[in-house]
Amino acid sequence: MTETKQKPSEIKHIAETKQKSSKIKLFNTWSTENIKVSDPGLVNYINLSPVIVPKSGGRHAKNQFHKSKLNITERLINKMFVAGHRGKKHKFSSGHNVGTTTKTTKILIEAFNIIEEKTEKNPVEVLIRAIENSAPLEEVLTYQRGGIFARESVVTAPQRRVDLALKHIAQGSYQRTVKKKKSAAQGLSNEILSAYKSDPASFAIQEKTRRDKEATGAR
Repeated sequence: MTETKQKPSEIKHIAETKQKSSKIKLFNTWSTENIKVSDPGLVNYINLSPVIVPKSGGRHAKNQFHKSKLNITERLINKMFVAGHRGKKHKFSSGHNVGTTTKTTKILIEAFNIIEEKTEKNPVEVLIRAIENSAPLEEVLTYQRGGIFARESVVTAPQRRVDLALKHIAQGSYQRTVKKKKSAAQGLSNEILSAYKSDPASFAIQEKTRRDKEATGAR
């Protein structure tokens, strides 16, 4: 078999492209170049491709399984718009979460600044570790068998693991700020830091533990 050799011009173009992408920083502040996803199951579902402003304009909205092409910070911003319901209580409905992309992005940037000040680390890397720590591994599936409802533990799909982690981080940040004096950025930064440290006070960690315990009991 003969190997196809790249032309010098092609090699130069590839090198220049890599050099340009390495200079791109999130919000012109934080680099994602050296951040690695340590959880093997989530490597293909956490997108850290360099981007200045994480906004895709909804081009992947109609494609259910293309969410992984979005930058992970954009997915968190989308979750902050509508954090979702907790059980059947409808505690956080879309009516309480609406806002503009600019406003929500400013909340995230302010939260990242707080995280960087407290930890002296790249806040994007802190967010990734928080997602890895709070992503559930198993959950319970309920189905009807004859006249009874049976419960069975199932392995959670990787993309759903990321979705649940982001959802619980968003809900935890709202829980820390609703009817309290903390700002939205303070609540979000505190929730991310708690999940990063695997602190039981984190709502995301609590939800992961609850789901794992339910799955263990349903085996």
